[in-house]
Amino acid sequence: MRTLLAVAVAALAAAPAAGARTHAPPLDQRLARALAVPHIAQSRSGAAVLDLTTGRAVFGQNGSLPLAPASNEKLAVAYAAISALGPGFRFETDVLGMGVPDVDVFRGNIVLKGYGDPTLSDTQLRRLAAQVRASGIDHVTGRVVADETWFDARRTAPGWRASFYIDESPPLSALVVDRDRFGRVVSTSPALAAAQRFRAALRAAGVSVAGTASNGVADETALPLASVDSAPLASIVAFMNHESDNFTAEMLLKELGAVLTNEGTTAAGAGVVAGRLSAAGVPMEGVRVVDGSGLSLLDRMTANALAALLRVSWQDPGVRPTLLRSLPVAGVSGTLHDRMRKGPARGAVLAKTGTTREASALSGFVRDRYAFSILQNGYPLPFWWARVAQDRFATVLASS
Repeated sequence: MRTLLAVAVAALAAAPAAGARTHAPPLDQRLARALAVPHIAQSRSGAAVLDLTTGRAVFGQNGSLPLAPASNEKLAVAYAAISALGPGFRFETDVLGMGVPDVDVFRGNIVLKGYGDPTLSDTQLRRLAAQVRASGIDHVTGRVVADETWFDARRTAPGWRASFYIDESPPLSALVVDRDRFGRVVSTSPALAAAQRFRAALRAAGVSVAGTASNGVADETALPLASVDSAPLASIVAFMNHESDNFTAEMLLKELGAVLTNEGTTAAGAGVVAGRLSAAGVPMEGVRVVDGSGLSLLDRMTANALAALLRVSWQDPGVRPTLLRSLPVAGVSGTLHDRMRKGPARGAVLAKTGTTREASALSGFVRDRYAFSILQNGYPLPFWWARVAQDRFATVLASS
């Protein structure tokens, strides 16, 4: 470990100090040297830097090479969601009645219908229950029915390792409460679990329910009884990128499919993302969007595509503020809190990280001057060395 640390320190020391202008090698040479670390094959790495003002390519190394992007995939999802749905978009969760209201009794079933809110919580269920009670209902003769049909019933995304299910993301569903966690247990039937929790919330609010909880579908004649909304999309995207949250990314992807194509599937959402990138002028050769989180072994991105996406986002006043607020800040917040804590990069680099067994990535902005992307692949990939290269690269940009 001491040997590795000594090599890394020496390598970092080789990077030019901030402000050292005299006889400094050209920027592209310093960036190329920053990327050269042991155990990371240059043939399986790509990097690109664009000038934010002019769009000029400042640096490129295998920029068009298709590589697994890890969580840098979330940048594409964030752009598509912000641009298509808007920063103020909110997810809705409804309570519907299938039956006949009769004074203080509802004769029929109560339906809890989800529309993909990744942040739905027990607190919101209690608010829904209070609304039902406030409407005058104190007894339901039927059941509490969970309707998750806004999305399909697939709990994972294509190309995931079996271990990713639950370990990396709870089951996907249009109706999930508290990320499907009950204490230390994650249910494999998220909608049914939500209905059970809502039934308990109704009883706590003074509404007795004769029947049990079950899965089902609200019919077209169902009566609206209560509704709650999520926080704005801007807040949800900020959480997703700051924490690199896989579940939120996959839920956003399905929501894009449901809202824009009437198909709440991963494939439909991936099609929306790819379509919006292409329409924005992002180079799509070699790009393959399969899921939202970057967990899929089938995902492919290029450094050129990610750098171009970042510049497109920078130029779009409807996207730029929300995306910038969502990105971790070097040495300050999110997944970059413990990286680049000193020197010119601290506070100047805003970027999305990405790490899997096969891939490591860092893509983002350096002040208001550069958009950059670094993708590194290998198996196994020494993530520690990958981060050394990424941090050196960003530090060189910040000091230029």
